[in-house]
Amino acid sequence: MSSLRFRDAAIEDLPVIVEIYNSTVSSRMVTADTDTVSVESREEWFADHNPSRHPLWVVETEAGETVGWVSFQPFYGRPAYDATAEISIYLKESARGKGLGKRILSYAMDFAPSIEINTLLGFIFSHNEPSLKLFLDLGFEKWGELPQIAELDGVERSLTILGKRIVSGF
Repeated sequence: MSSLRFRDAAIEDLPVIVEIYNSTVSSRMVTADTDTVSVESREEWFADHNPSRHPLWVVETEAGETVGWVSFQPFYGRPAYDATAEISIYLKESARGKGLGKRILSYAMDFAPSIEINTLLGFIFSHNEPSLKLFLDLGFEKWGELPQIAELDGVERSLTILGKRIVSGF
């Protein structure tokens, strides 16, 4: 997978976005959803994305195969936080472990200033070592931890908050 293409997601992409998302549910490492979600249940979430401020991208190979998606979500919903976004990256199962996450996160970090995002946040389960390593390797720092905030199959799990300033100063 030498070349990746990032494009704004269209509503027609929502089924594959949901399929990729649902492929992570059973691992109990990526999402706090304990059951798969439906396309219909994600329509409002999809509509909340805006290509000029909080894009939702589909990631494709040069052959046009969708291998993942990236979401910039508003943080905390108050105007003072407009320059901060939570970033989420989800990869198709066959695309995991091939270095794509690093390429995708790097691209998103480079792109963020063009949509006036100065700070990126990642909310990652503390037991999700591959995702933590990805973000830490690209300069994110641990900004906090919410201990035992989730319960997955009877096991309490903590959530690590990672952050990175993309643009310095105001």
